[in-house]
Amino acid sequence: MKTRNFLFTSLLALASTVAANAQTFDIDMLKAQPVYSAEKGQGYDILAAPKAKSNAPFFYSVKVADGNYKVTVVLGSKKKAGKTVVRAENRRLMLDEVSTRKGEFKTYSFIVNKRSPYINAKMNVKIKPREKDYFTWDEKLTLEFTGAAPAVKSIKVEPAPAETTTLFLCGNSTVVDQFTEPYASWGQMVTRWFGPEVAISNHAESGLTAGSFLASYRLDKVLAMMKKGDYVICEFGHNDQKEKYAGSGAWYNFSFNLKKFIDEVRKKGGNIIFVTPTQRRRFDDATHSKIQETHGDYPDAMRAVAKREGVPVIELHDMTRTFFETLGYENSKKSLVHYPANTYPNQTKALEDNTHFNPYGAYEVAKMVVMGMKQLNLPIVKYLRADWKDFNPAQPDDFNQFVWYPSVNQDVTKPDGN
Repeated sequence: MKTRNFLFTSLLALASTVAANAQTFDIDMLKAQPVYSAEKGQGYDILAAPKAKSNAPFFYSVKVADGNYKVTVVLGSKKKAGKTVVRAENRRLMLDEVSTRKGEFKTYSFIVNKRSPYINAKMNVKIKPREKDYFTWDEKLTLEFTGAAPAVKSIKVEPAPAETTTLFLCGNSTVVDQFTEPYASWGQMVTRWFGPEVAISNHAESGLTAGSFLASYRLDKVLAMMKKGDYVICEFGHNDQKEKYAGSGAWYNFSFNLKKFIDEVRKKGGNIIFVTPTQRRRFDDATHSKIQETHGDYPDAMRAVAKREGVPVIELHDMTRTFFETLGYENSKKSLVHYPANTYPNQTKALEDNTHFNPYGAYEVAKMVVMGMKQLNLPIVKYLRADWKDFNPAQPDDFNQFVWYPSVNQDVTKPDGN
C-alpha cells in the first residue's frame, strides 16, 4: 500500500511538473519569432513584427491557462540605445520607460494575471458584448512593448510561485483596465508599483454597480481564483446612485450588497478593503475653486458598513477632491478625458468627460490608492518596488512631465456609466 501511495504521489508530482513546463515560455527575441496562432501558442500579435532597427511598438502573446504568471524581460540591445515601456493585457502598466545604453541590458520581473470567463462547468462570467474584444478575457497572455525605442532581448513566461499574493479589484469604469485610448483607470496603473511578489487581478468593468457585479458572477470568479490571505479591493458608488427601483439606495440595497462582498471574501479567508468613489470634476459655480459633492449618501454608507464590519477604507473620495482642487478649474481637465475635436481618430467633437480619467489622471489616482494602503499599514505594501516615492494629492506630479505612449486601440466612445 505504501509503495502504491508513493507511486501515485510521484506520478502526481510528475504531472504537475509537466503541466508547469507546458505553461513556460523562454523566448529569444533576437531570433525570428512566429505570428501568433492558437495552434502555435505564441508569437507576435495585434501588430506586425517590428523590422530590424525599428522603434515601432509590438505585441507578443502566449497561450496559457487562467492563473498568475511570472514574466521576466531582459531589455536592451547591442545595436542601439533603448527606451522601453512594458504593458500587459488591457494596457496594464508593468514597467515605466526603462532606458538602456547601447550594449546595456536590464532585467525585470513582474506578475501578470490571466483569466477567462469560465468559473466552473455550470457557470461563466456574464461579460458585456464590448468585453468580447478585450485582451483580458481571451486565451492569451498579451504583452505590449512600446516607448521611444523598444529594445527587448528576451521574454520568459512561467507559472508564478503558489505563494504569490493576489490583489483582486472590483469596481466600475474608474477602476477597470480600460481597453482603448484615451481612457484609463487607476486599476491598470497600480500594477506599476508592485514587485514580482504580487499579482493584480482587475475584475472591474464600466457601468457596474455593486449589485450588477454580483449578478454577473464576477465575485464568483474572484472567489474561484483567490486563496487564503489574498486581498479584495472594492470601489463602488458612481453607478449605484443611478439605480431607481424599490429598495435601491445607499442605506439599503447598496449597503446590503457591500455586506455580501465582506461575507463572501472573509468566508474564503481573504482580506477585504473598501475604496470610497473618486470625485467627479464638478466645481462650485461661484468661485470655481471647490469640488461639489455629487455622490449623495453613498460614500457615507460605505464608511458606515466598513466601520460596523471592521473593513479598512481607502479615502479616495477625499484624496481626489484635494487633487482636483489643487490642480484648479482649468488644469484639472488635464487629468480627465478633455480633448479638442480631432485629437483622436473619428473624433469630430470635443471630449469633455468629467468622470473618466486619462492616463495621467489614472497614474496619479493609482498613487493615491497605494498611499491609502500605506496609511492603513497593509502588509502588502512591503512588496512595493524600490523606486516608489510617497505621494501627496496636494502636490501632484507635473502634467507636462508625464509621458505616455498611446496604445494602438483608440476609441472615443464613452465607457458605460458615464
